Amino acid sequence: QVQPVESGGGSVQTGDSRTLSCVATGRRFETYTWGWFRQSPGKEREFVASVSLSGSNTYYADAVKGRFTVSRDNAKNSVYLQMSSLKPEDTAVYYCAGTRGVAGPRLPVVDYWGQGTQVTVSS
Repeated sequence: QVQPVESGGGSVQTGDSRTLSCVATGRRFETYTWGWFRQSPGKEREFVASVSLSGSNTYYADAVKGRFTVSRDNAKNSVYLQMSSLKPEDTAVYYCAGTRGVAGPRLPVVDYWGQGTQVTVSS
């Protein structure tokens, strides 16, 4: 069993940067593809980014491409989401997600979800 736990959310201003972290307890962190999703009030949960097993390949939703960077540290069982040039439309609960599937521009099957961390961007 793997349990991801996110941290780093909070309230920021437009244009600010913020880094989210996710530490996954359990076994074999390095064998899972990891990614981030987000959900805004009244909207469906949407894919944000994913990173391959080694960290060498990353994928992003168009809405965050060029502003967000996903990375992982297998030695620390951690995955990160560096967010810059934040906009009010980035306001959402951000979820860490682990899957046995292959990293790509979407993660259709997620095996493990974190509890989420709120990011609020005010103008």
